Amino acid sequence: MSAIDAPNLFIETNGRRLAYRSIGSGQPIVLCTRFRGNLDCWDPAFLDALAGAGFRVITFDYSGLGLSTGTATYNPFAMAADPRDLIEALELRDVVIAGWSLGGIVAQVVVAVHPTHLSHAVLFGTTPPGPIVKPAEELFFTTAAREVNDFEDEVILFFEPRSPESRAAARRSVDRIAARTKDRSVPVPAEFARANLSKDHTAPIFPALPVLEALRATTLPILHIAGDHDIIFPVENWYALNQTLPTVQLLTYPSAGHGPHHQHPEASAQHIASFVRTTSRVVES
Repeated sequence: MSAIDAPNLFIETNGRRLAYRSIGSGQPIVLCTRFRGNLDCWDPAFLDALAGAGFRVITFDYSGLGLSTGTATYNPFAMAADPRDLIEALELRDVVIAGWSLGGIVAQVVVAVHPTHLSHAVLFGTTPPGPIVKPAEELFFTTAAREVNDFEDEVILFFEPRSPESRAAARRSVDRIAARTKDRSVPVPAEFARANLSKDHTAPIFPALPVLEALRATTLPILHIAGDHDIIFPVENWYALNQTLPTVQLLTYPSAGHGPHHQHPEASAQHIASFVRTTSRVVES
């Protein structure tokens, strides 16, 4: 089954209904979506490539957004209850927790606070916790706050506008995402998203020092996949933590932006599969 055809599924857990989709079989990988994201914001080619690489690929809508019920929030510590509860309700074990952008922050909180059933973490275009060396670009905030984002906005937000190859990849990715026409999720309200944009555009978006300390102490293998020009979460902030995060591997694509796994869906899936296959969590005796 392709991601384009995957049915919407629902599970009742802890007083709300979480909407999710599942394709493939094998080790589960649970993907936490981006700011303003829902079930339909993942590139089907990336999800299909993960399934083809031997994963059970699970995407979901956060509480109160998309097709899920409950209280909507963009507080990552509260949002982390969604993947935690989904993992428990579906009785998943040996889970790869993954997240894009805001979802990558959520995934880091899961690693720090709810690591019991995890084997690995994979992050896309997100920020490390704590102080940063390079802030976001103002262009992100003006573009992300628009009522509706057109194709040019998508290029600015997730690709590299200066690269013809990245622009062409953006066209292909946007067309693949639009190929699903039935049983789509509900867009995140623009007013809700705007209200959750940081007012101080130079400040760290994820200033959670306890999570940084957890990443410094974890034995869970972590992979971060980035573009070399991410206008919201510059990859330089990860490289600034070299030699302080013992399990973090960094993969950076050239001439790419905030959605590197959409520009390089098959390659990203293969990198993830290789990472999971060749690394393991150190279990202390």
